Amino acid sequence: MTRLTVIAGPTAVGKGTVVRYLLEHNPEILLSVSVTTRQPRVGEIDGVHYFFVSNEQFDQMITNNELLEYAVVHQSNRYGTPRKPVEEALKADKQIILEIDIQGARQVKDSMPEANLIFIAPPSLEELKRRLIGRGTESAEEIAIRLDTAEVEMASQSLFDHVVINEEVAQCAAEVLDLMKTS
Repeated sequence: MTRLTVIAGPTAVGKGTVVRYLLEHNPEILLSVSVTTRQPRVGEIDGVHYFFVSNEQFDQMITNNELLEYAVVHQSNRYGTPRKPVEEALKADKQIILEIDIQGARQVKDSMPEANLIFIAPPSLEELKRRLIGRGTESAEEIAIRLDTAEVEMASQSLFDHVVINEEVAQCAAEVLDLMKTS
């Protein structure tokens, strides 16, 4: 079993929902908590959903080589993966998932070629748009930016080891788990 799995895909595809399902049903799997410069959404808890930091703190993390990967996402906010928790999990022979964007997935594959990259795809772009609008968390302008980004991200599927279509969460999670076990 590959111990490091990267889950990526376009906005609103359900990556977080699939990962939460995996973690609920497989408590031995760890999740890397990302760091971000964006503001918390309603209900998000610092250190649980993300580590929320200022741009200055993010810059310092880059300077100190504390991030395994980092990127600007949706033309506005920065996200990254703290290096130390991932390295500690791998050293302890634990299975860990990184739920990150396409740019970050490329960086992880470059620095850790053994990582198993899984792209979560929507059944269609129309369904992706429906899901994004249905979340009700972004303005019309943000939705347009995210949909433009999603089209670019969809073209990146070939960079991944596997592609799984998220039509139904439990089925998608089962396919991801099978790929984690056999890769």
